[in-house]
Amino acid sequence: MLMSAEAAAPRLSRAPMQLAGGWELSLLVLMALLYLVGAALNPAFFGSADALHAVLRDTARYGVMAVGMTFVIVNKDLDLSVGSTYGLTGVVFAIIFSPTHFGLGLGEALIGCLLLGTFIGLLNGALVTILKVPAFIATLTTLLIGRGMVLGLTGGKNIAFAPKASEYPALFQMGETNALGFNNQIVIFFAVAAIGSLVLAKTRWGYETAATGGNEQAASYAGINTTWVRIRAYLISSYCATLAGLMAIFQDKGVTAQYGLNAELIVIASVIIGGASILGGRGRVIGSCLGALLTVLINKVLREGWPVTRTVRIGDVETQVNAVAQLPAGAVPAFIGLLLLVAVLIEPQIVRKRVPQRLWARLRGMPPPPLPDSGGVAIEGVQTKGAMGSDKALAAKGIWKFMARRDAFAILLAVALWFVGLSLRPDYWWHLQNSFAVLLNYTEVAMLAIGMTYVIANGDIDLSVGAVLALAAAATAYCLKVLGLDPVPAIVLGLLVGSAAGVINAVLTVGFGLSAFIATLGMFYIARGLAAWIVAGQQLTGFPEGFNLIGRKLTDIFQYLGLEIPPGILSAISQAVSIQTIWMFLIAIVAGVILARTPFGQKIYATGGNRRAAEYAGIDTKRVRFMSLAFSGVCAAMAGVIYVAFYRSFNPTAGQFRELDAIAAVIIGGGSIFGGYGSVLGSLAGAAVITLIRSLLSLQIITGPGTSFVMPQHWVNVFIGLILICAVLADIWIRQQGIIAEWSKRLGFGRRREV
Repeated sequence: MLMSAEAAAPRLSRAPMQLAGGWELSLLVLMALLYLVGAALNPAFFGSADALHAVLRDTARYGVMAVGMTFVIVNKDLDLSVGSTYGLTGVVFAIIFSPTHFGLGLGEALIGCLLLGTFIGLLNGALVTILKVPAFIATLTTLLIGRGMVLGLTGGKNIAFAPKASEYPALFQMGETNALGFNNQIVIFFAVAAIGSLVLAKTRWGYETAATGGNEQAASYAGINTTWVRIRAYLISSYCATLAGLMAIFQDKGVTAQYGLNAELIVIASVIIGGASILGGRGRVIGSCLGALLTVLINKVLREGWPVTRTVRIGDVETQVNAVAQLPAGAVPAFIGLLLLVAVLIEPQIVRKRVPQRLWARLRGMPPPPLPDSGGVAIEGVQTKGAMGSDKALAAKGIWKFMARRDAFAILLAVALWFVGLSLRPDYWWHLQNSFAVLLNYTEVAMLAIGMTYVIANGDIDLSVGAVLALAAAATAYCLKVLGLDPVPAIVLGLLVGSAAGVINAVLTVGFGLSAFIATLGMFYIARGLAAWIVAGQQLTGFPEGFNLIGRKLTDIFQYLGLEIPPGILSAISQAVSIQTIWMFLIAIVAGVILARTPFGQKIYATGGNRRAAEYAGIDTKRVRFMSLAFSGVCAAMAGVIYVAFYRSFNPTAGQFRELDAIAAVIIGGGSIFGGYGSVLGSLAGAAVITLIRSLLSLQIITGPGTSFVMPQHWVNVFIGLILICAVLADIWIRQQGIIAEWSKRLGFGRRREV
């Protein structure tokens, strides 16, 4: 007897999800205790009703974004682009609406923002689901491009339109206090939270989201269109970020170039603190909103400080002055980054292992509850990604043997870019002064790319290298300037601090089982905050000349030592090369030989190609991954020391976006974002491509009439982001899927092997 279509269709009925639970109750208790701590430290602020109103108002925009992020994380994805979407929404609205720009109406500005949110959501969803780009790479690239567009469109300046906003009082009251005494943004936040809670917990959309995040393959077998579910989550997240951007611009009646900066950290931390699992399948909107409230409250407690009385002496007169003691700059992002890591660790180490239940059973003398099975059917298939070059590279001969190499493209592109620079400015490009400047910039990127090669070949990622560079540079500069240490001990301490960050990344990833992305993302904010904390947010300069020589030409070192170099080849080389460049190439040679010619290098490829198969073969994959992540920290620390010597100063923004340069260099150089391949030579060529592109974009080009043109530097990050995503797509769809080989066969250029 045949079953009807309805009977054969998968049943989607189930017990509805909870709107809230014990986790949310514990968050409320924690917030009450934290608020009492704030009231004890600063009763003048937290002791008033205005403080609670201020916390809710400041939470509103982050809470709205947390609603959308909840859908993405429950889906087992991630959206790092919410901060740039938030900022770009404000910029697009301001440019369309402001009389100083296009000066169009309110409707056109709102439609432009809606189209922008739709485009970003669809772009992220398509990259992750259809084009198979890892979520953190896709949205990290969107973040970089969006942030570059915010800076480029504003030119780093503010755009204000308060007089025109007064013509639309009804809408621009969104950022004002209503008749009930509440800011209208709080009302919007509560409305979005209520709708999001009901959708995720009580509708088919919510069930499909939880099922997709819990086990995507099983959800597909149940008839769920998981591709659309994941794209839909990115659309929801993008729309929420767009709404948050509009809330901000309606309040400020203008936009700044810093709109949305680092908002993604607060939003992700809010969702994880709210009880969502980074592994997908679990999360509640109310918990995420409470997590946002807790995160903002912590931020308030740390930033508001506490009242103190200081004695100021003027001549012989002592005067008591009331002041507020605050934590140094950088303390807040460092603390929130730490909070993110702690929140992520709670799920696998406490919730999944049922620590409270087991402890309660032990106190009552009862048998502990069984641990849940961490495995399951169809969670993730085993896939061998490859640990060697292609068969073509082994079989080819002559020039084709080189062309078949995965790093050939990067090498040829670097050569082509150099000739492009020569053709644009032949009067400047080939001079030793330009060669020296290019090499110094190249050294920093190349050093980061060397360590990143090991990590990516291992199948991991390190998003903290730019921040670790800043941390090591801050420690070195502080030792030199404030502590007055000699260059050698200052360098050693800077290297130790940066290397310690790499070891912590390795411990979190290997020892505690966190994904390398989450562990290094947390370290990104911790290291960046600590770097600003160490120097109190100030720029340090005036280091000993003996230390600065690391960033000088060899000819400057010879002059410092009183040595004379006769004219010739040696003199020309000494005017273009520095100690740090020589050191970088020595590290590259050693690292390249180890990766390509030693058993440890083959273990890295095997671990990245198929970790489970490598473990069956007797490889200690944990040790291999640990050493690779630690080595990446060492390379970042060396780049930090190089930075201080090169610029002869330290700024807390050191190394900003350098992690993306390093990732792009490795992928352009033939490395696979999925692991299993990578070469130091290719990464060096990729670093040369990145450096030459930055140099070309900053090159002053002389036009025909004698005028000059320089690309605005705010747009550089947009180009780097586009290069990164193109490199990743090339890795996935050309190298991994073999599209070129397949089309060459179809067109008759390739020979089929007979079996």
